[in-house]
Amino acid sequence: MRGNKFFLMVILLCCGFAVHAQNNQASDLVGYYYMVDPFSGEGSQIYIYQAEDGTFEGRVTWVENEVKKKFLGLVFLKNLTFNDKENEWQNGIVKYPGKKGTFKMFMKFESPTKLKVRGYWGIAMLGKSMYWTKEKTQRKQE
Repeated sequence: MRGNKFFLMVILLCCGFAVHAQNNQASDLVGYYYMVDPFSGEGSQIYIYQAEDGTFEGRVTWVENEVKKKFLGLVFLKNLTFNDKENEWQNGIVKYPGKKGTFKMFMKFESPTKLKVRGYWGIAMLGKSMYWTKEKTQRKQE
């Protein structure tokens, strides 16, 4: 009998932690990320934040290539929503700076600092995955 009570208490505690983690998980996306452009191979830093409507957006905060300073502040990522069942941010739209058109996208953490970003046309199979690294602070643009 004593063992059953202990087992029940452990389960209840674990469930409580799981619910708490799910409630905070959507906001875990907020922060600075270093990414390498899949087309040019140049680095940049992105800041992802929660917009007033509750979706997540991303803007350029630092660029490695001086020529691309014109993109600083550009909001190129919009409409991401958190799907707690899939544990990922979905339904996003990304506008590649300097290119025509928009792409669909979703994101998912593979570790606390490694974010898998998948951009695609039409269906996810027709796209490209990138990995962004979460950083603690904003880089200084020179």
